[in-house]
Formats: sequence, C-alpha cells, structure tokens
Amino acid sequence: MRDHGGNIDGAIARFGGADWIDLSTGINRVPYPIPSLQPEDWTMLPTRSAKQALLDVAARAYRTQAPMLAVAGAQAAIQMIPLISPRGNARVLGPTYNEHAASLRAAGWKVEQVSQFGQLAGADLAVVVNPNNPDGRFYASSDLQELAGKVGRLVVDESFADAQPGLSVAPHAGMPGLLVLRSFGKFYGLAGVRLGFVIGPAADIAALEEISGPWPVNGAALRIGAAALADTAWAEATIQRLRAEMDQADALAKAAGWALVGGCELFRTYDTPDAETAQNRLAERQIWSRIFPYSNRWLRLGLPGSAREWARLAQAMVA
Repeated sequence: MRDHGGNIDGAIARFGGADWIDLSTGINRVPYPIPSLQPEDWTMLPTRSAKQALLDVAARAYRTQAPMLAVAGAQAAIQMIPLISPRGNARVLGPTYNEHAASLRAAGWKVEQVSQFGQLAGADLAVVVNPNNPDGRFYASSDLQELAGKVGRLVVDESFADAQPGLSVAPHAGMPGLLVLRSFGKFYGLAGVRLGFVIGPAADIAALEEISGPWPVNGAALRIGAAALADTAWAEATIQRLRAEMDQADALAKAAGWALVGGCELFRTYDTPDAETAQNRLAERQIWSRIFPYSNRWLRLGLPGSAREWARLAQAMVA
C-alpha cells in the first residue's frame, strides 16, 4: 500500500471539525520563517545563478563536495532513481517509507523487503533510510560506506537526518554507487515548498538531471532554501528544542501506557494496545496521527508546535 501521513482531508471528512493538529507526517511544526521573496521569483523562469546559489549553500550545509541536484522534494528523486540503471533485484531495509519499494516496482524492478542490514549485500540496488521511518533505527556512516561496495547502487535516504549530522554519508557521496537523498521540507517545516536534494557520483547526477528537466525547482523554493540552509543558528536552536520535546512526548506516551518503539527528533513511534483505537481517540479530539498497515500496535506522532498544541495532546492522550 502506498499509504502516507498528511491525509488530513480524510480525517476531517470522517471525524468532522476544523481545528486540527496534524501530527501524522513528522514535519517540524515550528517552520523556518519565510524570507522576503522578489517578484521575479514568481514571474521569471528559475535562473542558473539562483540554482547554483542554492547548491553552494546546500553543499556547505551537508558537508559535501560531491555533485548534487536540487529536485522537487526527495520524493522526486525516489521516483527517478529506478530509471537510471537496468532493472534488476532491489532490496529495501524495512519496514520503512513505502515509496522506495513502490517506485522501484513501478519501474519494473524485482523488490524484496529485508529486515536485517546484512541482507542487503548482493543487491543490484539497495535502499536504507537513515534514520529510519518509522522506528528510528540508524546506521553508522562507516557501515554504509562498506555496504556501498557490496551492492550495485546504494541509496541512503537521509530525509530525517538534519538533526543528526554525524549519521550522514553525504560527505562520502562521491564514491561509486552511493546516492544520498536529503529532504528540505521536514526539518525546516516547509513541506509545501517541495524541495530536496540528491547527492552522488557525477554520472548518476547527470542522468537524474536529464530526467528532471531544466526547471525541477521553482524560483521561490530556490530563494527560501538558500536562506534557510545558510541559517546555522536557526538550525542549531531547532535541534536543541526538538531534542527536549522528544522527551516531553515520550513522557506523555508513558503516562498513557504506551511504550517507545523508536523515532528521531521529528517523530516518535509508540507501541499501543491497539493503534486504530488510539488513533481514533486522538482524532475525536482533532489530533491526527499515523498508523501502519503492517502493525496493529504502532502509532507515530510528530511533535506539536506550540504550548496550546502540547496541552491539547496531553489532554487527549490521558482522556
């Protein structure tokens, strides 16, 4: 199933109400303040200089000198990567974000989901989400570099890695066969901007650029992304806030009788007596969460974005 969080329209249609808190996506609810935009951001085609300015800032933010392509969210790269090499056998370390396997299957790959890191070796293409969504598993950069030499191509999805820069293999993305995905919208809380990056060997980036076309990212996204990625003070303050709030969410879950499965700074996944019942209880109080087709106990929550939202969540979880 290509199920996703963020399906707030369905929640509203089912439960009614208008004052919803969407915690189903793992998107930072305290977004980066959008900088002033210029008329040409909307009226002109994106320029090469604006595109290069964003890539230069992103290279510093991700500590890499490898070739990089800006795309309309990491999702765009997920859909393009299966097209740049002959179809073969792919292995995805799961359970994880379902679009990786779905996009590979749609492109004609034979896809196997494996549960152990060591089972990825030998695949024509392997996918690791690091840290993993939804259980927060993570893998050391050295282990991922070693794995890259044991597969045809290794895709490391770092969509939730902004708050854990030490996990990133982006500094090593120039090595053969290693592609790294980065999401902008999650950590910066601006998912609607639709911006992400793929980093890797020059030939792979050139192939992806050919598929993506001349203007894969709009002018406003180029300006917003460049400003946000350059703002290291905002990023550091946000990491510290999110880490404190992780503990706050875990304390609420413990009081509700839920056990921590895992997570990262942008989401927490809990083991509940019955995930659908827990989701419905929260939804009746207009808080939307995420449950999964492969587990009847796991429920994932993003972190609230204000004192009012935290108070509503606390009240809903103990009711």
